[in-house]
Amino acid sequence: MAAETLPPIAPKGLDAQGYIEREGSLGRIPQPFRPVVAAARDRVLDVFGPRLHSAYLYGSVPRGTARVGRSDLDLLLALRDEPTDADREGVRELGQALDKEFPQIDGVGTLLHSRDLLLSDVERHDLGWFVACLCTPLLGDDLAEYLPRYRPASLLARETNGDLALLLPRWRERIEAADSDETRTRLVRFMSRHLVRTAFTLVMPRWNGWTSDLREMAEVFAAYYPDRADRLRTAAALGHAPTADTAVLRAYVDDLGPWLAAEYTRVHGTKTPR
Repeated sequence: MAAETLPPIAPKGLDAQGYIEREGSLGRIPQPFRPVVAAARDRVLDVFGPRLHSAYLYGSVPRGTARVGRSDLDLLLALRDEPTDADREGVRELGQALDKEFPQIDGVGTLLHSRDLLLSDVERHDLGWFVACLCTPLLGDDLAEYLPRYRPASLLARETNGDLALLLPRWRERIEAADSDETRTRLVRFMSRHLVRTAFTLVMPRWNGWTSDLREMAEVFAAYYPDRADRLRTAAALGHAPTADTAVLRAYVDDLGPWLAAEYTRVHGTKTPR
């Protein structure tokens, strides 16, 4: 059972009305990453032209916390129509080219969706919230203008991360298919971050605040689930400095992940089926 104690980190990330403040800005981009962002902006337009509705940055680069040679570049692209397989291949090739050309980044992750999906009712508290609160406008008409304000409530927690149980079988398949240290290292980084963020949103409504800092997320979680605190702190550290250790991945899908999925369902319910 969760232990209700005073969190070591005071709640933050909300405005005076209790809504989650949008994080990140173009002005916070560290100087070494500005050429990467400029190239990404121009090449996205080259790939999609008038089909592109808007483009956004998210993650450590617009938050100003990116580390040279360690951080990836995260993009979200909204198209005026539904993305095709050819569009996804174009995005993959664009990411590979940027990663190869700019040593200051370690990979490019791009989310590609239609404008209609991002503004749909079913995505209102998942992708919609993501755009409105965690994405920094880079190109086009900002979709946040068409979305509501968000509070750190149970509904938001359920719709953002209430599908971990569905993801775990796919994660096991990816672990089995991993055939190199590079692939396993990327999986450790991805799964570590996902689990820490899920653990944080589990307690987010009780804490009544928002942060994207992995270590802060782990500390907030630790105040409510001290028995699992050390595992979350380790996952937060591995989210920044991952290893290729298969044992870490196994522990995620055999222990931490199943426990977290069950507790999440108990507290917030399951995500609306897509």
